[in-house]
Amino acid sequence: MSKTMIKNNSKAHQNGADALRENAITTMAECYRTLLESLGEDVSREGLLKTPERASKAMLFFTKGYGESVEEVLNDAVFDEDHNEIVLVKDIEMFSMCEHHMVPFYGKVSIAYLPQGKILGLSKLARIVEIFSRRLQVQERLTKQIAEAVFDAVNPAGVAVAIEGVHMCMVTRGVQKINSKTITSTMLGVFKDDPEKREEFMNLLQAK
Repeated sequence: MSKTMIKNNSKAHQNGADALRENAITTMAECYRTLLESLGEDVSREGLLKTPERASKAMLFFTKGYGESVEEVLNDAVFDEDHNEIVLVKDIEMFSMCEHHMVPFYGKVSIAYLPQGKILGLSKLARIVEIFSRRLQVQERLTKQIAEAVFDAVNPAGVAVAIEGVHMCMVTRGVQKINSKTITSTMLGVFKDDPEKREEFMNLLQAK
């Protein structure tokens, strides 16, 4: 496919996405208006006049990962390279929405992979995190999806992903434990099968 065709297809896709976004804002705004009324609020008062639309736009931004794909984001960022040691990107900031209560959780993601002939542009690891975190999520699934996406992208010998998250559903409701953190990990390939490689990843993770 030529670059011109790719550009035209991308433009058509964007136009379609924009139309869907406008329809979504209208539909969601009505839902937010109903929600406010159910809380006993006066949606005609000055402070709430534009809240349904603002909240709709905010929710679409929080969940913009639904409109993105790994294939589009990676584009031409996979390179042939004979590097055969661990590549680790630490402390990638992450923001997501708990699918159970629709309140935020946030934290840091660390991704390691052991190349075998191909490497990925470093910024694309952060973009992969963004794609899957900007959706309604649970941290366990998010960790697995990031690891599998990296594995599929460059077919490495192994991938390791660790996430440390703070969940507002635990901080502001329920048990209300403000200092609690949740740590999840997914190990694929050599990081799952080889204890030495897994230990090397953990040591790199803890290094300052």
